[in-house]
Amino acid sequence: MDSWRIISAAVLLATSSFPAMAQEVQRDPGGIFASSSLELLFDDGFFTEGPAMGPDGFLYFSDITFTARSGMQAGHIWRYDPASRRAEIFRSPSGMSNGLLFDLEGRLLAALGADFGGRAVVRTDMGSGRSEILAGLYEGRRLNSPNDLAIDEQGRIYFTDPRYEGHEPIDQPVMGVYRIDPDGSLTRIIDEAGRPNGILVSPDQSTLYVSSVEGPAWSGLNVILAFDLAEDGSVSNRRTLVDLRPDIGSDGMAIDVNGNLYTTRPASSPGVYVYSPKGEEIAFVSTPELPTNAAFGRGEHSRTLFVTAGKSLYSIRTSVEGYHPARR
Repeated sequence: MDSWRIISAAVLLATSSFPAMAQEVQRDPGGIFASSSLELLFDDGFFTEGPAMGPDGFLYFSDITFTARSGMQAGHIWRYDPASRRAEIFRSPSGMSNGLLFDLEGRLLAALGADFGGRAVVRTDMGSGRSEILAGLYEGRRLNSPNDLAIDEQGRIYFTDPRYEGHEPIDQPVMGVYRIDPDGSLTRIIDEAGRPNGILVSPDQSTLYVSSVEGPAWSGLNVILAFDLAEDGSVSNRRTLVDLRPDIGSDGMAIDVNGNLYTTRPASSPGVYVYSPKGEEIAFVSTPELPTNAAFGRGEHSRTLFVTAGKSLYSIRTSVEGYHPARR
């Protein structure tokens, strides 16, 4: 199955009607999950992605409206209130936002994709509502389609730049991984990560994780890669943490304070797969729709994993807190 077929299948699932059904935890010998099933919170999207809880306690997530199949909708960002259990549009058009993340100052970062999207990384001040472009060009050429984001404890932002969807020309010679430094400089730090998608920094700041999702039509590199992350934000020692071939790789990922990776895989058995820092599978819960991303909440929701899948948003309680970086 190539990525176009993955996207088509996911869109078909996302735009179909699903009952409000729970998905039981299938494997969890270490007691990672504190509840036995996923809970459906929202199912009124088109193709949900990029959950991120802000300091305000709201859960923000992207709704990618593939233009050819949504009547030329321009993408949305939703805001879900865990207290009222209601969601409302926070921003539309969204610039075809995909991954979302809050920085160390509580500002919203958004990776804007292609398909009439912004093809940039933008930052929004949640007080004033004003946004600024942090990255849009590299060596004078447009980025391909920023996909997902991570941040370290020094405030450096890391993002993946593949291309899965969109009519626009591909301007970058590789589908790479980039770093935005606090001074605004942009550096491509990885140019051999397949078709990079999800990205994480480990709690001890020593490792950068990157997932690759490719179909056999390309190199078929469906793996989770690990890189040593140096004090200056450079990477080295590329290695495969988890080899998911011949099945489909992981989309977005979240990480807990113990360094366990919660990965969303639109695989033959779609769901959230949890891997230890050594790459061992330690838990699995299936999802009724193809999963796209995951993020831990904050405060009273720090042991809640929010999962976007198909057209929906789900949650499941965990026995360990999620990791959110704080400035050193």
